Amino acid sequence: MRDRVQDTLSAHRNELVSLLSRYVDQGKGILHPNNLIDELDNMVCDDEARIRLRDGPFSEVLKAAQEAIVLPPFVAVAIRPRPGVWEYVRVDISQLSVEELTVSEYLRFKEELVDGPSNDPYVLELDFEPFNANCPRSTRSSSIGNGVQFLNRQLSSNMFRNKDSLEPLLDFLRVHKYKGQALMLNDRIKSVSRLQSALLKAEEHISKLPPETLYTEFEYTFQGMGFERGWGDTAARVLEMMHLLLDILQAPDPSTLETFLGRVPMVFNVVILSPHGYFGQANVLGLPDTGGQIVYILDQVRALENEMLLRIQQQGLDFKPKILIVTRLIPDSKGTSCNQRLERVSGTEHTSILRVPFRSEHGILRKWISRFDVWPYLEKYAEDAASEIVAELQGFPDFIIGNYSDGNLVASLLAYKMGVTQCNIAHALEKTKYPDSDIYWKKFDEKYHFSCQFTADVLAMNNADFIITSTYQEIAGTKTTVGQYESHSAFTLPGQYRVVHGINVFDTKFNIVSPGADMDIYFPCSDKQKRLTALHGSIEEMLYDHEQTDERIGTLTDRSKPIIFSMARLDRVKNMTGFVECYGKNTKLRELANLVVVAGYIDVKKSK
Repeated sequence: MRDRVQDTLSAHRNELVSLLSRYVDQGKGILHPNNLIDELDNMVCDDEARIRLRDGPFSEVLKAAQEAIVLPPFVAVAIRPRPGVWEYVRVDISQLSVEELTVSEYLRFKEELVDGPSNDPYVLELDFEPFNANCPRSTRSSSIGNGVQFLNRQLSSNMFRNKDSLEPLLDFLRVHKYKGQALMLNDRIKSVSRLQSALLKAEEHISKLPPETLYTEFEYTFQGMGFERGWGDTAARVLEMMHLLLDILQAPDPSTLETFLGRVPMVFNVVILSPHGYFGQANVLGLPDTGGQIVYILDQVRALENEMLLRIQQQGLDFKPKILIVTRLIPDSKGTSCNQRLERVSGTEHTSILRVPFRSEHGILRKWISRFDVWPYLEKYAEDAASEIVAELQGFPDFIIGNYSDGNLVASLLAYKMGVTQCNIAHALEKTKYPDSDIYWKKFDEKYHFSCQFTADVLAMNNADFIITSTYQEIAGTKTTVGQYESHSAFTLPGQYRVVHGINVFDTKFNIVSPGADMDIYFPCSDKQKRLTALHGSIEEMLYDHEQTDERIGTLTDRSKPIIFSMARLDRVKNMTGFVECYGKNTKLRELANLVVVAGYIDVKKSK
């Protein structure tokens, strides 16, 4: 990249001096992609020179640039040729010389915007790359978010080339137990060759049975061959499972390996962390920090319980799963159930909400506090939650899922303490919502405590065994925009620390699982029989009644137009004002549709 920039400087010296001078003339600061391109368009030079520069290699550099740091006479540029790949260069416009920078050098230069030049050699640098250096990972941007598939390809390839790599699989199947009960193999099978011959013998025996034959009818014979009861509840399922393992032993491939491992019974007790907000099933709508995340988790646990029950039954086991949603107990609960220690989740048989209070040296914290203020309480909360979880489950969970930054941090502490698998779900990473909230963190910290949050995020990301995201964009953005996770690959909090390798978006822990939709709630407009009509009268009165009230402004006069509807809190990051402005300035759109916005109280004095 340095050579490309240097060649362009040599070929277009006058034009580039003009362009870079425009950047420097603005004084020190950060330029974002739109600023960089705008200055190219506004540059004072003849059209032919502008076209040469716009169509040349330096224009390609600018299009790939995500930010530029201007500290006259220098301009340092962070260039992103493709998702997950970054390069850094610095141009001295007085000399028109170019040097390539390391991540550390670029961040040090960036810190001068806040702290001025520094020769302090003892700045804390965080580099998580050595901890993950030996993990296999793809280098193709298109593979980001497909970690399980990549690992299965790697593992099956190793098994195919080296038969000794089958030994760990055999060891796992032999020692795999739940509550002291072996689930797959017993001590009669001690080697891969013995396993293969036992599978062929069992296959011959079970294939003669009717497919619907229950496992209990051949259990004794099956155990005598070395197999336990986790293979299936019927002869057909046991046979299918054995065919999968035989295929792996003979000619392993990724899809067979994934299917087989997915059917091995491993998860019976799950803990889901969501500490902040009013986590309840009734009377919580509209309360602060209490929104889509709670709906998501409640839908998730219902689907998860059904799936676990089905799998356990099909695997021929009679264990009952248990799911705990661990959240905060709030004594002053404002008419909600958030002051109850234990609450069954409606529509489930084995899922409960377990509430644990925040504690300090002054005792239990009784009132709600913002999600941005929870950080001082989380370490003690994790200790208290661990005791409560063990008491409810009578042991450790098999799996811990964290939600949002605070839940992910607590999940990291618990997973480390208990030695169990950890999954992270971000829901939102605040760093990309607030531009330059890392470099200028001190301006935000009194209100948002981003120094704590960004630290928690990068620690939880690296501690997690895998991370679930909804889309590719959440991880690595697009060709021109940076992903939420990618923004944590390198950043600095001046005066605190700089992160030179925070998270690698090529890591196989990233897996895209797009959330589904409840078809009882989301359905085509043609399915009129599914509509809830009881509130139509009051909604129509709200929309079409011309009387202004303290709760609404404006009315709709044309009932024939369809409605564009949006609901969100009035927060800058939701950009509701931009949305309304866009509608208001578009005459054609106003002619085609009405706009309805629900966004909290109109009276600022009532709004929190």
